[in-house]
Amino acid sequence: MLDLKSHFSRFSSSDPQRLHFAAHSHHPWPDVSREAHMRAWDDAACLIDGKWERILGEVLPAAQRHIGRQLGLSDPTSVVFAPNTHELLMRLLSCCPVDRPVRVLTSDSEFHSFTRQIARLEEDGLVQVCRVAAEPFDSFAARFVDAASAGFDLIYLSQVFFNSGFAVSDLDAIAAAAGAALLAVDGYHAFMARPVDWSGLEGRAFYLAGGYKYAMAGEGVCFMHCPPGWAPRPRDTGWYAAFGALSRANDSRVAYAENGWRFMGATFDASGLYRFNAVQDWLLAQGITVAAIHEHALALQRRFIAGLPGFLPVERLVVPPANPARGNFLTFDLDDAETVHRRLADARIVTDLRGRRLRFGFGLHQTQADVDELLRRLQSL
Repeated sequence: MLDLKSHFSRFSSSDPQRLHFAAHSHHPWPDVSREAHMRAWDDAACLIDGKWERILGEVLPAAQRHIGRQLGLSDPTSVVFAPNTHELLMRLLSCCPVDRPVRVLTSDSEFHSFTRQIARLEEDGLVQVCRVAAEPFDSFAARFVDAASAGFDLIYLSQVFFNSGFAVSDLDAIAAAAGAALLAVDGYHAFMARPVDWSGLEGRAFYLAGGYKYAMAGEGVCFMHCPPGWAPRPRDTGWYAAFGALSRANDSRVAYAENGWRFMGATFDASGLYRFNAVQDWLLAQGITVAAIHEHALALQRRFIAGLPGFLPVERLVVPPANPARGNFLTFDLDDAETVHRRLADARIVTDLRGRRLRFGFGLHQTQADVDELLRRLQSL
């Protein structure tokens, strides 16, 4: 089993009594990210406005290549960046028709950045939404494929559901059923947690994720893979989207880049890109693959499940332990979830609460000893 705890010394030493089991919500950052953050500051001090030549000419392309390598993309210039996925979502929505309500197909288990925005647009009749229930999980993909046949403008779903950890399979079948719809997959709880090969879908589906969770790079470095030819002229557009645009002698319309840059916004804080690249370079130097990260998390989960106390019955896990279609966190559905969460916090155990659902996340910053200490504290409760 991996033991990389020493590489997270800044986070762990800041509160030695804290047991952080919420990697699915905010993953601790490895120490190399702090050095990279300082490089971003130093570049700004040394280069002033000239820093953008380095950012756009070196730092951002390096981040594109890292993401392209992790997703198996043939062309990393399909990757575009934004401070958050909500900004990217709004650009996607701006590609939809304006002469009628936008037809949207999604699940009932999407993260708030999508569900809140869609619900607000729905209030004003700007979108018509079909929501497919995520549970029961074993039939979700088939039910979603059936629903897609009705015809939609935008199909949006998560690769791993944030409120359960269930990993959606049969994305190829969903893509085949999507018709002419824009197909977007929220991979935030899958990217760098489970191996993702997007090579078969790179020409068809958008893919959104970012650095806040398992990419271990923090806020401000979200991205979207943009399949060639799909949604070439988003109405929500910033001036960066013109970079690389081909001039058209007889076309007075606003020009766009033809690769992922067509979805770019405007001036942004680039420090997240520095941190992201540093983490990716560190993983390469350590020989750590996403498959190894996932297996490490699963091994910690098995150790945790084997020692569960009575107030966390294994039967209350939303995704059963025997089901491999899950992310790197475990979700309990509990009547007294809020009380349990508060008791864990009092014991210096960091977890995450979503209504009735209590989530325990596992990641590279943890060791077997951390799980053993977690179980010891749980037993004392």
